[in-house]
Order: sequence, then structure tokens, then C-alpha cells
Amino acid sequence: MAFGTDNLTGSRRGGKSPGAFRTISEVSNDLEVPPHVLRFWETKFPQIKPLKRGGGRRYYRPEDVALLRQIRQLLYNDGYTIKGVQRLIKEGALKNTAQLGVATAMEPDQQQQPQNSTTGSREKAALRSIVDELQSLRKLVSTVLDK
Repeated sequence: MAFGTDNLTGSRRGGKSPGAFRTISEVSNDLEVPPHVLRFWETKFPQIKPLKRGGGRRYYRPEDVALLRQIRQLLYNDGYTIKGVQRLIKEGALKNTAQLGVATAMEPDQQQQPQNSTTGSREKAALRSIVDELQSLRKLVSTVLDK
């Protein structure tokens, strides 16, 4: 039974195009988060709208996967709270990457810069700078509070 599951997953990963819909288990494996976390994020971020088929089986669009990848990055790596990420989405800070869909749904090492993306690159650089500054401030506040 385990052999069949591994074989099926392996053939899907190798055979699906970047624009193909993904199951919750595929997205869960790609993002390294449990499926229940993805279902929870669906309740907190209405922008994530997987197609639901018979029996409630979810199929994530490339745009959903791209947004989930950003949400994971912001929550797990950049230190944002759910409310903080919701605010970023509301303010449109994540819109550009979600619109790229297929390109952002690929693995990070497979991504290519979209044509004429100087504005997007500048915005990303500015956001990275802000995140770095906020993380520095967080460390400083933590140091002061620990004394």
C-alpha cells in the first residue's frame, strides 16, 4: 500500500505542469505544512478559494498555491501574525505575486523574473527592507525587555 502511494505521488509531481491544479496533499507536501493548517488558512484568508469536488476534495489553483506560499513565508519566516498578513493582503501588498500565478506556483529555484517587472522588483526590495528593519527593531525591543 505504501509503495502505491509513493509511486502515485512521485508520478504526479514529475508529470504536472506548473499551471495544473493541486490536491491538498500535494500542496501540503510542497509547502511542508499539515493539511489541517491549509484548511485553517482557508478560514482566515477568503482569497484562497480551492475548487471543491465530490466528497469535499480540494483542488488548489496555481494562484492559490502562490498565495499560500507567500502566507507561509510571512507567517513562518518573516514573523508576521495572521492579522498582519490579512492586513498586507487587504492593502494589496501581496496582489502582484498572486497575479503572477503560474510563475510563483513553481519551486523557488525554477522561478524566472517576469518580463517588465521592474516595479514589482522595486516593491519587493522595499518590502524586504521594511521586514529586515522590523526584525531588527523586534530584536532591539526584545533585548531591552530582557534586561
